[in-house]
Amino acid sequence: QVQLVESGGGLVQPGGSLRLSCAASGRISSIYAMGWYRQAPGKQRELVARITTGGSTNYASSVKGRFTISRDNAKNTVYLQMNSLRPEDTAVYYCNKYPSVVSWGQGTQVTVSS
Repeated sequence: QVQLVESGGGLVQPGGSLRLSCAASGRISSIYAMGWYRQAPGKQRELVARITTGGSTNYASSVKGRFTISRDNAKNTVYLQMNSLRPEDTAVYYCNKYPSVVSWGQGTQVTVSS
């Protein structure tokens, strides 16, 4: 059974940075395109960044230039470096395959507030 474990969230002031990590069981993160998704209170889950097995990336317009997705296939881990954080980035962040998903992990809470 595939397991995805996200970590690295927390409380940060506007303008701050966080680095999220996603540890995947098996080789899921090395053989599939992966994405970081987020869900804010009262809103639908949305894709914010994705990365192919070859390392090509794509970002939602709301985070482009501020967030960077990367992967370490040897460690079965996907990362999301988030800079210049804004209050509207507050959400629970999840990683999963892209475009088809498997079971969701518990996510990691990111709160941007002064």
